[in-house]
Amino acid sequence: MKKYLITGCAGFIGSNFVYYMLKKHEDIQLVNLDKLTYAGNLENLKGVEGDARHIFVQGDVCDKALVQKLFAQYDFDCVINFAAESHVDRSITNPEIFVATNVMGTVNLLQCAKEAWQQGGGWAPGKKYLQVSTDEVYGSLGADGFFTETTPLCPHSPYSSSKASADLFVMAYHDTYGMPVNITRCSNNYGPYQFPEKLIPLMINNAKHHKSLPVYGDGMNVRDWLYVEDHCKAIDMVAEGGRDGEVYNVGGHNERPNIFIVQTILSQLHDQLGDEEIGENLIQHVTDRLGHDRRYGIDPAKIRAELGWYPETSFELGIVKTINWYLAHEDWMENVTSGNYQKYYDEMYKNR
Repeated sequence: MKKYLITGCAGFIGSNFVYYMLKKHEDIQLVNLDKLTYAGNLENLKGVEGDARHIFVQGDVCDKALVQKLFAQYDFDCVINFAAESHVDRSITNPEIFVATNVMGTVNLLQCAKEAWQQGGGWAPGKKYLQVSTDEVYGSLGADGFFTETTPLCPHSPYSSSKASADLFVMAYHDTYGMPVNITRCSNNYGPYQFPEKLIPLMINNAKHHKSLPVYGDGMNVRDWLYVEDHCKAIDMVAEGGRDGEVYNVGGHNERPNIFIVQTILSQLHDQLGDEEIGENLIQHVTDRLGHDRRYGIDPAKIRAELGWYPETSFELGIVKTINWYLAHEDWMENVTSGNYQKYYDEMYKNR
């Protein structure tokens, strides 16, 4: 039985990965570690509560004693690190939190893995540490070209800087100690269970309730959109077959301006709900985010050539599936947006 430590399992991508792995693989054990901060919610894991292959542990990736205990108890074959503070706006107001979780948490996981897996001058066979990163570490693109794995790191926000720092530590453990590692760098994910501070679920939730839709600047910032299940498949393939010490870009080849995303959501909701109050009059252009990168575009040629991965879900299909999921899970949205969410939303957007 292959044993995985999955960190950040109650977040958006982590929870989708748990579902993907338990559906695809029979003979595995997932030990899932999550601190359950505002964006990590056990609501996301309700569907696997009765599965004996899934063990949930509430805790912090920075807690060395806890992580050491888990390594000793379960003898993990693979660590997949999703745990991260990920919202750029929050990183601008509270960068130190991002350094703690994204950098120091990563170093703690690496060090605990090194202590558990290193044997004399070598490493226990069949072990792998996989860091889930982001295309934002590359910085901003012009109108042409794509990020590749050899693009120099040039982060522009505290969030992307913390992720780039973590990536460099991962590679340092490979180069210095020979640790078997991979890094995946993905484009913007979308799909079920995404906390509604991010663009797509925020717009769906606000439009349904006839609230304003805050769009930064002119709305022409371009992102490459990747359906979350396609990303989960890529991570599984890299964990199984990625060459040690390699970085793999995971992109959807679905570049769209933010304003197009918002307009698409409004059109879909208007048609599906038959609500005449849902329209582009809800769009409110707000002061642009500090250090807002203009365009991201990612080239997944390497992962396709080496591992045979490609994005299976077109944006046109994925956005409809995503909207339908949120419409069918209003109880989930209500549960995760309770508490301090409204206060955060007001502070972030109300006066912009």
